[in-house]
Amino acid sequence: MNPAQAPMTEDDIADFLLTTPDFFERHAQLLATVQLFSGYGDRVISLQERQAALLREKIKGLESHVAQMIRHSQDNLVIAGKLQSWTRSLLQTAQAGELPGVIVQGLVSEFQIPQAAIKVWGVGDAYADAPFARDASGDVQAFAAALTTPYCGPNAGFEAAGWLPEPAQVQSLALIALRTRTDAPVSGLLVLASPDGQRFHSGMGTDFLENLGALAGAALSRLHAPVALTAS
Repeated sequence: MNPAQAPMTEDDIADFLLTTPDFFERHAQLLATVQLFSGYGDRVISLQERQAALLREKIKGLESHVAQMIRHSQDNLVIAGKLQSWTRSLLQTAQAGELPGVIVQGLVSEFQIPQAAIKVWGVGDAYADAPFARDASGDVQAFAAALTTPYCGPNAGFEAAGWLPEPAQVQSLALIALRTRTDAPVSGLLVLASPDGQRFHSGMGTDFLENLGALAGAALSRLHAPVALTAS
């Protein structure tokens, strides 16, 4: 006597259909009689209707994705326009000593940043007594030199927050090291601050902030004494 066979499971049926793609070609009449729950209550629909409903849901999801991409594209265009306007103002600043103020004011107005401040060190003698060249302690300079990416997060009593007009209101900030060129040592620190504790946070991307720092640092190279060229 043959041992009783194990009952067929749903997995067995699914495996059979997956490994026998021509099954419904040989039994095409089944497609017209198979009925499924609609997914919306207890109504029963045909297989074709169910497939159409799934396709509509997929199309709706794709449409939502495309709309989101369009919104992001439009947002990026707005940001690019603001960045271009800010950069233009730096290029049009005739007096090098005005650049730190132009950088800060442009960031506040163009990008709706509540507070911003900047300090630069190692400047030429003509700017050594300017407000932007004073009060950056050795600790701040060492901190800035150690930054490989902008710091974004809560205001943990940073000395640099004291450079802001209203430091008591700062809940989150971004600290961006400034270099006159990519391979140059750090020669300044840009502070962006907000009373919103989540405006600048540790999980945010920093590419845009790095670009702001690179542009600001390059513009501020005019404040530094020119490097004398030695004869070869």
